[in-house]
Amino acid sequence: MSYVRNWVHAVWGTKNRQPYLTEQIREVLFSHIKENAKQKGIYIDLINGYTDHVHCLIALNADKSISETMQLIKGESSRWANKNNILTGGLEWAVDYFAVSVSESQVEKVRQYINNQTEHHRKITFTEEYETFIKKYKFN
Repeated sequence: MSYVRNWVHAVWGTKNRQPYLTEQIREVLFSHIKENAKQKGIYIDLINGYTDHVHCLIALNADKSISETMQLIKGESSRWANKNNILTGGLEWAVDYFAVSVSESQVEKVRQYINNQTEHHRKITFTEEYETFIKKYKFN
């Protein structure tokens, strides 16, 4: 058996950055995402977010790519949310997402960042946060 652990910090938003992920919706949705991922062999260490986006710390498996993992998480969660009428008007995720590797030494720091989303977004919007990520990781 091979032993692989590739930490990935993934971030994705709602379509058009619509702020409909209330605290109650996030609680139900994130619980479902984590449980469904587990059933698919995807280990989500931590998931949290704000009204218009999600942060997820994933230990990527050797047999799944980032794009496959993200499709399984995003696609299934929106289908499930819409089938179960979790929110009025339906849930649509933006097509794009942000994903970067995290070294083992930085995992706890990323956990703290993800856990602190409500406080963090009292000071900065998701758009500003996303633009900061793009510059920091030299995606532009």
